[in-house]
Amino acid sequence: AVDLSDNKLGVEGAKAFSAMLLENTTIVTLQLSGNEFDDHAAKYLADAITANSRVEVLDLSYNMFGDKAGEILGTAIAENTGLKELKISWNRFHSQGAAALVKGLGANIFLKVLDVSYNGFGNSGAAALGEALKANSVLEELHVSNNCISVEGARHVAAGLKENKTLRRLNMTRNPMQSEGCCGVLKALQANSGTGIEILDLPDIPVNKELADLCDAVKILFPNLLLRHGGNTKLQRKSQSKVELQTQPEVVG
Repeated sequence: AVDLSDNKLGVEGAKAFSAMLLENTTIVTLQLSGNEFDDHAAKYLADAITANSRVEVLDLSYNMFGDKAGEILGTAIAENTGLKELKISWNRFHSQGAAALVKGLGANIFLKVLDVSYNGFGNSGAAALGEALKANSVLEELHVSNNCISVEGARHVAAGLKENKTLRRLNMTRNPMQSEGCCGVLKALQANSGTGIEILDLPDIPVNKELADLCDAVKILFPNLLLRHGGNTKLQRKSQSKVELQTQPEVVG
């Protein structure tokens, strides 16, 4: 493993390191978070990602990638044949850039873990995620917390979940999905008897009766599913129409 995090490598550092990666035959895990990589640096990194098949774990979080980088890196992800885990959270991917980034996911047949948390995907990025989930049959873990995904965006992701068979964990916390968006995601699982979801993290929101009843129904259908709201795993009814989250996490079997 090579850890060069928080070294402010910038564009020139990306250029030099990418040239080295093109010749790499030994590095499997590479941490490059916090290096002030921007859209210009993305071009050099994309060349390395496309050509290198040895690196399996790549961390590019806490950088300065924007929408242009999303287009460049999305193409590289589609063509890469080695990456199994990509962390690219805490960047500046919004709308079109986010959509371009995850478009590559639909074509990738190796990546198992993707973390794009704390970006600005919005509904257009969520729509691209939904389409990618329909096409992808390899990804097992997806983190999209804090990405400005609203009710509409949640519906797009749900459409992908309705067809996906391989995703095992989905984290959608800290998104303004409201109860309606959460219900859409749960209904997608209900409609997909072949879903592989084992862990589902939804936003910590006020839970109405419809959502609480749906949670109960999904748990009956998939008894081994770990369903969490903002880190909590148990819902407690206060009355027939009002539900409150427990303050202490407790796993429901």
